Order: sequence, then structure tokens, then C-alpha cells
Amino acid sequence: MMTTAAILDQFDHCADEATFPDLANAYYYPVDVRMSLFHRPGEWGMVVELLGYSPRTRNLTDILHVFGNCLTRGEPGFCNDDFFDRIENIDELTEDGRSYRGSRFARVQGRALPITGEQGAPLIDILRSLVAKDRSSFLANDHELRTRLPAHVPLVLQLDEWQQPHDLGDSVPSDHETFQRIAEVLATGDPSRYRLQRPSNTHWSAWPEAGKL
Repeated sequence: MMTTAAILDQFDHCADEATFPDLANAYYYPVDVRMSLFHRPGEWGMVVELLGYSPRTRNLTDILHVFGNCLTRGEPGFCNDDFFDRIENIDELTEDGRSYRGSRFARVQGRALPITGEQGAPLIDILRSLVAKDRSSFLANDHELRTRLPAHVPLVLQLDEWQQPHDLGDSVPSDHETFQRIAEVLATGDPSRYRLQRPSNTHWSAWPEAGKL
């Protein structure tokens, strides 16, 4: 269905299943985010990217959270194919997963991106600086964005920042104005429905406890 209520119901269900975007994830240090909204009469889709670093898996990973009523496969939320590791030479950047080894470049999608930083510095600081200089190399390209969405549903709005609720563990997305307005955009295809007075809090600095496990 294309009603805002039906869209919010899907968000709430995914939140209950722990597959809704969570910037407070204790296993990933947040680095960057992006939200892409798609609409066509009768069809809607949303992809929320959380780019983060996990010392356990030792990679900078773009995790795509995919929602919609037109998914070509899988269920709303995320599946194994929605994880895109970005650093191809991560072992040259770190030995322990947390400190910078001193390599002068990172290989990302076949490109060598120069790194500036002191050996022994926190790796997460190095990665955040690297992404800030060339974020398009780390976020999803159009093919990746549409891995589980049909190509004929156009992109109507893309957000680099928004107001992310801090209390999704104790509430659901439909309780919050951010996702109420987003659901209106998805239901109507009208990007002007997204207007919020609250300031953005999706910068990594707003989530100091994330990644600490």
C-alpha cells in the first residue's frame, strides 16, 4: 500500500526486528550517512546508508537498510547482500583493528586514496578524515542503491542529514516527526513534504557511545 500509515507500519515492524537504521549501534563507529527516497505511483522505496567501522570485522562498511513495497528480493531491513566493505587493503592500514599502521594510501573501489596521519593514531580518526575528503567513493553508487529496488522507480529526494531519534530502543519510528514526514514523501512523491524545524544530528560526533563494544 502507499499510505503513510502503511509505510510507517513497515518502519515500526523493522524497528521491532532490529533491522531499522540505528546510529547508536555499539558495534560500529559511525562515519557517514545518507538517505535515498524513491517513488512511482503505486511503488515506493527507501535506502538508508550507515557507513561505519567495526574493529571486529576490520573494515569500513556501508550498510544499506532497504525498505519499500516493491523490493525485488528479500525482506525490508537488511540482508547479507546489503553490506559493502570499502577498504581493499585494510590489513595495510591496521594490525590490531584500532590503530593506524602508517600506510600512505587506501585502496577503495580500485582507486588509491592518499592518507595523511601519524602512525599509531586511532584508525577511526584516519577513516573519518578520509571519507570527509572523498565521500562519494564510500557511499553507494546507483547500482548498489538499487540492488533490491527496481530501476524504474525514480529517486525523488536524497538527504545527507536528518534528525535521528536517540530513543528508538524505547519508541518506534512512527512516533517521530522525521519519519512521519519521510513517509509522506514516499507516499506522495512530493519532496516538499519533508520540512523539519529540528536540527540534524546524524553527524558521527552526535553519537559518542556508538562503536564502543
